[in-house]
Amino acid sequence: LGLIIVDEEHEQLFKQQDPAPRYHARDAAVVLAKMHDAKVLLGSATPSIESYHNAQVGKYGLTELSERFGNVMMPDIELVDLKDKYFRKQMSGHFSDTLIEYIGQALSLGEQVILFQNRRGYSPMLECMTCGHVPQCQQCDVSLTYHKFKGQLRCHYCGYAMAKPTHCHQCSSVDLTTKGFGTEQIQMELNQLFPTHKIGRMDQDTTKGKFGFEKIIDSFKNREIDILVGTQMLAKGLDFDNVSLVGIMNADNMLYHPDFRAFERSYQMMAQVSGRSGRSAKRGKVIIQTYNPMHNTIQQVTRNDYEGMFNEQLYDRRIYKYPPFFKLIRLTVKNRDFEKLKESSQWLYNVLTQYLEMPVLGPEEPAVSRIRNEYIRTIMVKIPPQTPLEGTKKTVRKILDSFESVSQYRSVKITVNVDFY
Repeated sequence: LGLIIVDEEHEQLFKQQDPAPRYHARDAAVVLAKMHDAKVLLGSATPSIESYHNAQVGKYGLTELSERFGNVMMPDIELVDLKDKYFRKQMSGHFSDTLIEYIGQALSLGEQVILFQNRRGYSPMLECMTCGHVPQCQQCDVSLTYHKFKGQLRCHYCGYAMAKPTHCHQCSSVDLTTKGFGTEQIQMELNQLFPTHKIGRMDQDTTKGKFGFEKIIDSFKNREIDILVGTQMLAKGLDFDNVSLVGIMNADNMLYHPDFRAFERSYQMMAQVSGRSGRSAKRGKVIIQTYNPMHNTIQQVTRNDYEGMFNEQLYDRRIYKYPPFFKLIRLTVKNRDFEKLKESSQWLYNVLTQYLEMPVLGPEEPAVSRIRNEYIRTIMVKIPPQTPLEGTKKTVRKILDSFESVSQYRSVKITVNVDFY
């Protein structure tokens, strides 16, 4: 073995989450190369903060490409302030007049358009306007997503589905409305705005079948589709030479995830999607619709300022004890009995804080605190730099063995995820 190439090394899909073993393929590649005395090439236009930090401190070598392939210019990025557009009544559905105008221009020149909305389905919830009831999944702690094409409400966690109700199950009112929007709704609005053009959609629902993904990509490459609407699948390094316009429908919903990597991931996602525009001789255009045009991360995307994002995030990570400075272990505790879960997770937290001389956070209710009728709590251990990892591992292992020996906790499941992000 002489060389391992990991392309798009920042991709979170390289991390195996469930089932075990929970490893990161990029890190596994580095370890494998070390065993064989081989080289590793990590490639990305938006590297993960850990990898770029390793390059900054001399752990990795760094080669920077200052020009796009074939000297193609970077796309021109324009922000659209949704607050202002709604105030001036310059919106048609979820499209600003600016975005509609640029789509029309691109189509008139025979060019293609990509629109990004990182949420599938028609809308994330159905709400009763009389009593405010929102249909929830019976097994998970989430509202059901409305899929208009199938006339269904579906849970994206366990797969539970029901037909769209004609009236509210709480108060019997027929005044039901959708809140929020997904790729299905964007596709339907486009069919009304540009009825003579072919609109395609690429998300988990349309790429399920065998070769579903390839069929959509081939249709778009062969120019059978004029506008392609999609989720994060569109950010995966795809190369379309006839795409002159990329629209990000709402940049804000990525920014506010309860995750220490939300800003980094948002930057990567927007920069990668923007990179699908103008990959041939003509300079591409990117329209980002947002309620927060002055947000640091969005400004960094418009300036193509990876360094600015990196330095800002690194500063925060150092202060709040996150990677690349601290290593993280997440313990996820699950049980169908809510009281038993509370008691057992508290026991585990108490013992961890007693034996580990490092920050332990929790037990915390995650954003989705019940999946498939199992209640969930998480505990996070932050391992400081220069701490012997082998010793910490042994201590955690011993504590977990003790936990398993407590008879009333035998039905409680614990999963351990090191560097879970």
